[in-house]
Amino acid sequence: MTRKRLAILISGRGSNMVSLLEACRTDGFPADPVLVVSNRPEAEGLSRAAALGAPTRAVDHRAFAGRTAFEAELNRMLDSSSTELIALAGFMRVLTASFVKRWEGRLINIHPSLLPAFPGLDTHERALAAGVAVHGCSVHHVVPEVDAGAVIGRASVLVHADDNAETLAARVLRAEHLLYPRCLAAVASGERLSLNEIVAASGDPVFLSAPA
Repeated sequence: MTRKRLAILISGRGSNMVSLLEACRTDGFPADPVLVVSNRPEAEGLSRAAALGAPTRAVDHRAFAGRTAFEAELNRMLDSSSTELIALAGFMRVLTASFVKRWEGRLINIHPSLLPAFPGLDTHERALAAGVAVHGCSVHHVVPEVDAGAVIGRASVLVHADDNAETLAARVLRAEHLLYPRCLAAVASGERLSLNEIVAASGDPVFLSAPA
């Protein structure tokens, strides 16, 4: 099996990155992490990635005059590693349409809501304000419009009556760590995700699903 050459883009502590890197170390996983890049040189995730054996680079967006110049350097790094597939894992920069189109079909992201509900920021606060009974996360293809790409898979959790944004976010983050590696494997292998599973090994159950 030929493994897809994977780059992971981060901005912070990289908890989803860790879940992806650990999955890549398992037998038969169809992606090989060739680069972890952060737009913040001080990001904790860089040291975590290095500890897991992944090559790391930093490209500080603050050192560039604008997004075009920053993305040109980012593309140079990706090309130098012969990147085939990109996973955004807490990468807190809005990418230009030009960058997204260059990587069309090979650029995925995880978002902390059940898309198309609650695109954008403050998803947990908005979910609680809306009074939803179920919340979660989605992995999707990246398109120029924010959080509008085709959904690859979702993970759902129950909302508790006593939840606040922090407790709900923690429950969703656990779901993210379960979902993202499965979706990455499907994209890297070129297979449609087939998923309908409840995971309840510890804590509240997480329901993993793929669009029909």
